[in-house]
Amino acid sequence: MNMTLTPVRRAESLRESLEGDIATGLYPAGTRLDEVKLASRFGVSRTPIREALIELAASGLVEIRPRRGAFVREISIPRLVEMFEVMAEYEAMCGRLAARRITPEELVALQTAHEACQNAETAGDPDGYFHANQTFHEAIYLASHNGFLAEQASGLSNRLKAYRRLQLRVRNRVASSLAEHQAIVDAIASGDSEAAATALRQHVLIQGERFNDFVSQVSRHQGAGGSSG
Repeated sequence: MNMTLTPVRRAESLRESLEGDIATGLYPAGTRLDEVKLASRFGVSRTPIREALIELAASGLVEIRPRRGAFVREISIPRLVEMFEVMAEYEAMCGRLAARRITPEELVALQTAHEACQNAETAGDPDGYFHANQTFHEAIYLASHNGFLAEQASGLSNRLKAYRRLQLRVRNRVASSLAEHQAIVDAIASGDSEAAATALRQHVLIQGERFNDFVSQVSRHQGAGGSSG
């Protein structure tokens, strides 16, 4: 851990590391996240660990129980599917508005984020793709020029972050995600609002074989390992 980081950036870096550990099953659902052990692992005091856990609790990944500590929250698969359904509609709305309102500078930013996704896919870097993918979607939220919608989409996206990361670990998902991104960029660039909305909705929705793959991945993730005290 880079100790030259500011306290805020240190907590953010810790949150990202723990978020990745939760997504990959190192800390499965129900695991108690012991502050002392985590502080020792990352070589920091308990304060930034506590701040990172509070951020994870705010995003819905962790539950802080009075006098018991922080635990990885388990979200049922039906609940996850409901959340992704809402996320798909948020994204569709953002895409529809972005196709009508995006500025030339914002289009360049979107295309640059898409290129970063392409580079990560070529490098076989799923974590790099995950971060570039975040930037890609955030560029669409911004281009909607609807602040309230962007806030809602970003908030739900953060709650689903670990599970979206998990999705990208399904075999061939990164390649198919990249192809879907191209369709989204093309629709927004051409000003086709309905095509943009449809492309984004289908990109986010979990259905058909993708649903089966996702359920399998989440089940392995939630069943991996045991709780730690």
